[in-house]
Amino acid sequence: MTSAMPGRPNPPPPLAFSMGEPAGVGPELALKIYAGAAGTLPTFFAVAPPDWMAHVAKGLALPAKAVPISAPEEAEEAFRHGLPVLPPPESFGTAPVFGKPDASNARAVLSSIEESVRLIQAGRAAALVTGPIQKESLLEAGFPHPGHTEFLAELAGPGQQSVMMLANSSLRVVPVTVHIPLAEVPRRLTSSLLDSTARITHRALMRDFGLTAPRLWIAGLNPHAGEGGKMGREEIEVMMPVIEGLRADGIDVAGPVAADTMFRDSARERYDVALCAYHDQALIPVKTIDFHATVNVTLGLPFVRTSPDHGTALDIAGTGKANARSLTESLRLAARMAESRRAEAA
Repeated sequence: MTSAMPGRPNPPPPLAFSMGEPAGVGPELALKIYAGAAGTLPTFFAVAPPDWMAHVAKGLALPAKAVPISAPEEAEEAFRHGLPVLPPPESFGTAPVFGKPDASNARAVLSSIEESVRLIQAGRAAALVTGPIQKESLLEAGFPHPGHTEFLAELAGPGQQSVMMLANSSLRVVPVTVHIPLAEVPRRLTSSLLDSTARITHRALMRDFGLTAPRLWIAGLNPHAGEGGKMGREEIEVMMPVIEGLRADGIDVAGPVAADTMFRDSARERYDVALCAYHDQALIPVKTIDFHATVNVTLGLPFVRTSPDHGTALDIAGTGKANARSLTESLRLAARMAESRRAEAA
């Protein structure tokens, strides 16, 4: 998927950007990257109240305007003149204030996500790029999910199991257990969870990233991958049976690997993704290597979803200081993944 160009025949559907928390940096980043790199970006439209997006552009003196549209099919033409903005079914309960999330706006935030997914499922948008949400204000309004990923799995339909991947040009990582206390990891890290996570990841690398024979490395839970059981038996009792089963099915997988050595430059050249036992084991190396260009990807859904790998940045919202690189990379990766899926389906 390439940027919008006059006269381009049969363009692919545009990407949908759900606004996320309106009091955070999501809306301003969408306008900022349009202003700075529209000619190199895939066509996308924001699902947000147009008057709020216009207010953000004016308040930050951004050289981009919000162009209201009534349907995704109008985005290609509108993208030549400004950022296309499609209103969600529900608007704000209270006028947003930068840096101050309001639970009365939760329905508008969720409506933006829901409408984006609906349009993708209808074939009118190619993929979803989500702006950062503020979980506290959503939970205050009765939101029943831990976060974006679980909500999207519900919208995708019954029986969907999603997997979180963080990716940049140097490293892809998947935390097998995610947002749980570290003390709970050994209990929650089951063979069943590891096996399903590995298989979803393997399939996604082929379907969404175009890899014909993905190479997976699995990090050990314990120091030195347990040292043969001397520092824990999870590697022997939980991980090895899964690794053997994956290999028996023709999947290229290595492990358990000592996590303290598997992220050095020479090691990263030998695998396509690192499956990690817990959240920080995965996120510390990928964010250290390239914080601003790292993208959050949800694997296993029937549609493509990416997101910038940062939060709402309430402390700098409305100041124009937010770095737009992660959102830029999220849009580009979403376009490539959607194109890979189309090529596979052709």
